[in-house]
Amino acid sequence: MNRTTRTTRTTRALAVAVLALGLGACSAESVDEAVGKAVDKTVDETYEVTYEVTGTGVDEITYHGGGGEAMEPKLETVTKPALPWKKTVELRGIMPPAVSPIALDAGGADVTCSITYKGKVIKEAKGEGMITAGGCVAVSPIVG
Repeated sequence: MNRTTRTTRTTRALAVAVLALGLGACSAESVDEAVGKAVDKTVDETYEVTYEVTGTGVDEITYHGGGGEAMEPKLETVTKPALPWKKTVELRGIMPPAVSPIALDAGGADVTCSITYKGKVIKEAKGEGMITAGGCVAVSPIVG
């Protein structure tokens, strides 16, 4: 009788352990699934930004226009742009918004660039140093 009680207790303990592991696995699977859905939503979600470049002495403007891959966006270029210049584009997911005015004579350039999302400036750069530093590059506003 004593042996039967020990066997029953051992069996119950084993059943509880298996049940706990099984529920834990289901929880981990649910978490993985939820994270996967959140990543998919972020990658597929689109957003609009407006690029602006003002000043003088700009020969070209390059910007992420929405094409290409998230971390390898296709650059679009405007040659001899009329300033002030403004462009609204639709980007996707984690693709960073970026606009870069280029001046062949950096000494003669007086430039400001900005990136606006939902009416708020999320990145701005001014002056000659901005041209050599790559212009305005921001983190995708839907990531944060």
